[in-house]
Amino acid sequence: MKRTASAVWTGGLKDGKGNISSQSGVLASTPYGFNTRFEDGPGTNPEELIAAAHAGCFTMAVAAQLGEAGLTAASLKTSAAVTLEKEGDGFSITAVHLDLTASIPGADQKTFEALANKAKIGCPVSKLLNAKITLDAKLVV
Repeated sequence: MKRTASAVWTGGLKDGKGNISSQSGVLASTPYGFNTRFEDGPGTNPEELIAAAHAGCFTMAVAAQLGEAGLTAASLKTSAAVTLEKEGDGFSITAVHLDLTASIPGADQKTFEALANKAKIGCPVSKLLNAKITLDAKLVV
C-alpha cells in the first residue's frame, strides 16, 4: 500500500508560500509557510502533520495491542508534541512526546502501560523516525 501527498512552494524561505495536498483530499491546497511554522500564521506545518500522524498511528496500534490481549477500549485519546530545535546551522526534530489517556474496562495500569509501550515500539510512524530514507530528485528545466 502507498499513500501520497504533495507540496508546492513559490518564493524564498521567509517570504514564500506553499500548499500541501493529500491523496485522500483531506488536505487540499492547505497553506503552509514560514509564518505557519515559526510564528502563529493560519495553516499547517510539517511538525504539526508529523504530530497528527504519530498520534493517529500510535492510537490505532494501542487498539490493536488491546485487541490481542482480549481488551477493548471505551476510549483512547492521544496527543503528540513534536519538538523542533535549532541545532548548528539548521533545525532538527529532537523529540516526540506521546500523551495517552484511556478508558479500558477490565484493564489494570501495569497491563495498560505494557501494551502502550509495545504499541509505541510497533507503531509504523514511530519506526519511520528511524527509517532509511530514499530520494529520487529530478530537475526539470
